[in-house]
Amino acid sequence: MEILIVALVFAAVGVFAYMLLSMAFSEERQVAKALRAVSDWEGGQAADAEPLLKPFRARVFAPAVGRAAGALRSALPANSRAALQHRLDLAGSPGGITPESVLGARIVGIVVAPGVTAIVAWLVSGRFSVYSATFMALAAITGWFVPDLYLMQLRMRRQNAIRRALPDMLDMLTISVQAGLGFDMALAKLVRNTSGPLAEEFGRMLNEVQSGISRRDGLRRLGERTDVPELNNFIMAMIQADVFGVSVSGILRSQSGEMRKRRKQSAEEQAQKAPVKMVFPIIFCILPATMLVILGPAVIAIGRAFGLIH
Repeated sequence: MEILIVALVFAAVGVFAYMLLSMAFSEERQVAKALRAVSDWEGGQAADAEPLLKPFRARVFAPAVGRAAGALRSALPANSRAALQHRLDLAGSPGGITPESVLGARIVGIVVAPGVTAIVAWLVSGRFSVYSATFMALAAITGWFVPDLYLMQLRMRRQNAIRRALPDMLDMLTISVQAGLGFDMALAKLVRNTSGPLAEEFGRMLNEVQSGISRRDGLRRLGERTDVPELNNFIMAMIQADVFGVSVSGILRSQSGEMRKRRKQSAEEQAQKAPVKMVFPIIFCILPATMLVILGPAVIAIGRAFGLIH
């Protein structure tokens, strides 16, 4: 009996030891360990190669611009920074540009433009003169104002896009509100199903309202960021409806009809301006070619008749 008990204990210990050794040195465990080692090695190699895989702009240009922007931030007054930020908001903040970036672009323009002008003047004439200095000064002034002109162009393009999209968006808001949705829900549905600057601004306004500010303040901020007269009229009408408790659907319906009338008048105005704008291209581009075709043979014939052309 004692021998049987000892044998059973020995067998149990042997089986337990065998299971432990099998779990510690099993083929699956060895494969998993090898894969983990390979993954760690690949992770280290990827971490070493990751900076080199980034584009030149992210590796060199962006850090340099960031350091320069930090240096310029202290040199930019608070009121000038606020004015530049407002202009960037009107332009839609393209590419996440900051006021420091605009100031840096101005400095680069005022340095690079005269340098390029000086190189061109030297290649053309082989010397510097008063005219070269004048052109360099004009190039410096142009380089300073190029970022402002770029922002102005973006602002005008964005405002035109908002002005064109406003009547259609008001129609969709009117339909949604008349179908039973609240103004905020209709606006959220509109933002989800449309795109463009106006939808982005409405989405930003909704985020501000959801973060805790009142709808009136959100609408006022929307008007400040866009500066479109038609949109400002709509915002004032909605604020008055909120203050006096007027029906939102009626305001939307009247504003939609008014916006469509204004868009039609704007299209007619642009059509009436087209002939005036076509005068200068006709005079300087089409008219010389026409006169050359019409008068050229006559001038040649008269020159041959008087012996001026052989």
